[in-house]
Amino acid sequence: MVYDSIKNDDPELHEMMLNELKRQRRGAELIPSENIVSKAVLEAMGSILTNKYSEGYPSRRYYGGNEYIDQIEQLAIDRAKKLFGAEHANVQPYSGSPANLAVYFALMKKGDKFMGMKLNDGGHLTHGHKVNFSGKYYEPIHYGVKKDDELIDFDEVRSLAKLHKPKLICSGYTAYPRKIDWKQFREICDENDSIMFVDMSHTAGLIAGKALENPVPIADVVMTTTHKTLRGPRGAMILCKEEFGKKIDKAVFPGLQGGPHEHIIAGKAVAFKEAMKPEFQDYASQIIKNAKALGKTLSERGLRLISGGTDTHLLLADLTTKGVPGKVAETALDKAGLYVNKNTIPFEPRSPFDPSGIRMGTPALTTRGMKEEDMKIIGNAMVDIIENHEDEKVIKTTRAKILDLCNKYPIYPDY
Repeated sequence: MVYDSIKNDDPELHEMMLNELKRQRRGAELIPSENIVSKAVLEAMGSILTNKYSEGYPSRRYYGGNEYIDQIEQLAIDRAKKLFGAEHANVQPYSGSPANLAVYFALMKKGDKFMGMKLNDGGHLTHGHKVNFSGKYYEPIHYGVKKDDELIDFDEVRSLAKLHKPKLICSGYTAYPRKIDWKQFREICDENDSIMFVDMSHTAGLIAGKALENPVPIADVVMTTTHKTLRGPRGAMILCKEEFGKKIDKAVFPGLQGGPHEHIIAGKAVAFKEAMKPEFQDYASQIIKNAKALGKTLSERGLRLISGGTDTHLLLADLTTKGVPGKVAETALDKAGLYVNKNTIPFEPRSPFDPSGIRMGTPALTTRGMKEEDMKIIGNAMVDIIENHEDEKVIKTTRAKILDLCNKYPIYPDY
């Protein structure tokens, strides 16, 4: 990637961007919410479409000159509906948190009760945490996982729903490594006249690739980001039953957003087309194979995995037995070119600012072409660092190993 215009106009920024490219190329990206988009997605995001304002929706704009913008956005809508079997799609949300806000804004009134998973057990800030808008403007009721197996406690979900009769029940999480029984959530929602809302941001690519069950035909409303496993641009979309379509559209615009980012919407359209290709199913399947292989290696080296493993792209490890806090592990791993994030674990005994766990995943590594045997190398390297996090010699030696591995799987090699 040369970025000639930036190099000429802003050499200071150009150097920073090249350094970030080097970092991505030379390290193993294990943060499960990150991925590597195609050159086609990059080109769409950096296109002339950023020049155009297009408040409104296709054929219903508040600005002139949107003939071709309408075609592009409608293309993204049609592809999103086809990819996930949705009755209605809104591709305008800027990112996941505003998209969740749009769902709540459309379907609830201020002070309404809704259910979501506890943050420590795998839920997201927008699923009702007290510091977030979702916990400030609505009345959240939180469910969690069972202590014995760290899986969703459906008895608790059912009893809380029966007691509180929430307007909406949210499922789909940010740090829960197991597949979700969507049908059981549907039953609970039906029993209590609650709207079934799914946040499938983390697993959308695995669902599009038919590696996990699709909740879109089951749920009333589904939100997903378009990056992560879906491997598109940073953004979001909302899929729903036709009966909720007008409310959702009105909540997104004019309720919460102004002009949509059509260059990003074009990138979404590209990603949706890529996800329809047969090879994307192989990719989704390989993500899970890699996550399981990584988990096996970590377990064999003495890390305790939350819930005992994974069904998805994501792993959550409890470092308590190693005597290393998550923050310390994240910093040491970063020095070795192994990028993870510190994370709380269920029934967390420590502060959320210095938690007991780390969260990792395999989407970006799989995009690079890595397979199960590479996960063994990475898993062993991770534990070497965790067990020797103060040993600069081990960190230096491990970083060299990771660099050798990453050089075998280059990012944008012809750029």
